[in-house]
Amino acid sequence: MCGIWAVFGIDGCLSAQCVNAMKIAHRGPDAFRFENVDGFTNCCFGFHRLAILDRMHGMQPLRVKSFPFLWLCYNGEIYNHLVLKKQFEFECQTEVDGEILLHLYQRFGIQKAAALLDGTFAFVLLDTANRKVFLGRDTYGVRPLFKLLTDSGLLAVSSEAKGLTGVNPAKIIPFLPGHFEVFDLKPNSKVKSLQMAQFHECTKQPAHALYDSVGRLATSFDEEIVKGNIRTLFENAVRKRLMADRRIGCLLSGGLDSSLVAATMVKLAKEAGLQYPIQTFSIGSADSPDILAARKVAAYIGSEHHEVNFTAEDGIQAVEKVIESLETYDITTIRAAVGMYLVSKYIGEKTDSVVIFSGEGSDELTQGYLYFHKSPSAEAGAEESVRLLKQLYLFDNLRADRTTSAHGLELRVPFLDHRLTAYYLSLPPEMRTPRHGVEKYVLRDSFKGVKLIPDEILWRRKEAFSDGVMSEKKSWYIVLEEYLDSVVADAELANAPRLFPHNTPRTKEAFFFRQLFEKHFPGRAEWLPHFWMPSWIDASDPSARTLSIYKLNSNSA
Repeated sequence: MCGIWAVFGIDGCLSAQCVNAMKIAHRGPDAFRFENVDGFTNCCFGFHRLAILDRMHGMQPLRVKSFPFLWLCYNGEIYNHLVLKKQFEFECQTEVDGEILLHLYQRFGIQKAAALLDGTFAFVLLDTANRKVFLGRDTYGVRPLFKLLTDSGLLAVSSEAKGLTGVNPAKIIPFLPGHFEVFDLKPNSKVKSLQMAQFHECTKQPAHALYDSVGRLATSFDEEIVKGNIRTLFENAVRKRLMADRRIGCLLSGGLDSSLVAATMVKLAKEAGLQYPIQTFSIGSADSPDILAARKVAAYIGSEHHEVNFTAEDGIQAVEKVIESLETYDITTIRAAVGMYLVSKYIGEKTDSVVIFSGEGSDELTQGYLYFHKSPSAEAGAEESVRLLKQLYLFDNLRADRTTSAHGLELRVPFLDHRLTAYYLSLPPEMRTPRHGVEKYVLRDSFKGVKLIPDEILWRRKEAFSDGVMSEKKSWYIVLEEYLDSVVADAELANAPRLFPHNTPRTKEAFFFRQLFEKHFPGRAEWLPHFWMPSWIDASDPSARTLSIYKLNSNSA
């Protein structure tokens, strides 16, 4: 989880802009470089490194002797870099996975190069020979990237928006997932965009899926074949993400998704002869459903388990710092982020685990939210699933990235693996809907009988992370509402439409979050296009516990 930063089209940037690059220093605690491009007085890179692979030679901007005119800054992991190296017989200079992008670009151009990558990434590639800059971001926006382009011809990019707020007052926007963009750097001319195009859609197989080892992908929808394919693809998704020279661990809420990830990690680590036990981490109050369930899973799979105590006071005190890290005022995102931020803080301070796995992406892919039970049709559910996947970069992926990177950790998310998502989305809509009153039925049924996790966890009903960290008797969102009732005056909330015309807060909680956001990012409300809220239901709050279909103590259907 590194931090990348670059500016093109401004003179003297080495001295004037370093302060802006330092705003994202938390993303890379191992090393820092700020560098002007040789022969280009108007180009500079900033890089904060979290060393995961080739810890001796992985500093960026990355350059190799074969292509001295290419400069690369990237954040992410390219899981198929060794496969591509062998397939195309590239002579690589380092063991850094990102070097493969330089070779692919030089041989095939940027569009095919990006399409061949299997991983999560955000990159800035400068071609000084052709005076062009290329930006790109992975399919689901797991790795963050923001840009601004001014009328005066200045291009600036950063892993987080806060790295650009001091560069220029121009509009800062997130770079679209699954896209690349080409910019022209002609001398004595404005930086301008030449092309922006999509290299991969989340609903389609990536080009490299042609080499997948599961020969029956999308060729048959026999249920037993489907379940076998899901198991195989999921295990492969976890296996490829074990690529690291640093210790790996896993967030474990005790829900279905994180439990499958943690159990598979432990299984594969044993098979690979890993020399240390997998650490798992949960957070919650003493009687929270997540803490109790995670404890059972950890004991079952044999992980080195850590529990972080979560109190209302801890959560309330962390809210402002969380909002500053997130760069959003979305209610759902902030609620869920507080617990994730605090458990990540514990990992960063108390353990040597650096690469952290989690179950992000599963709910969107497998229709795991409780409101999917109210879908008017199988087709509507399938469409909603795709919509959520396309918007992950604005909500859950943003939360997962910021809360972990704030503490120098790198997050990996197997459920958003290209091959797994493409296959799952190719299944008939009727196969993916909740069945027998159980959400994620096909996913659960795929692991039935294999004894990977306890049956009671395999069939445990969905519990939102922001709800599961505290007692079933009193949710985290209720604690916040009670606290903020006296903090935000009724008159203030009544004045909200005038103060905040865009995404006007309707509750005191939303008003409080918006105030803190404006304190740190004044005038940037457009960063959030809309709030996350469930579909098909007239919900006044995003918490699943407010829905009529939510049941207390319901661990099985």
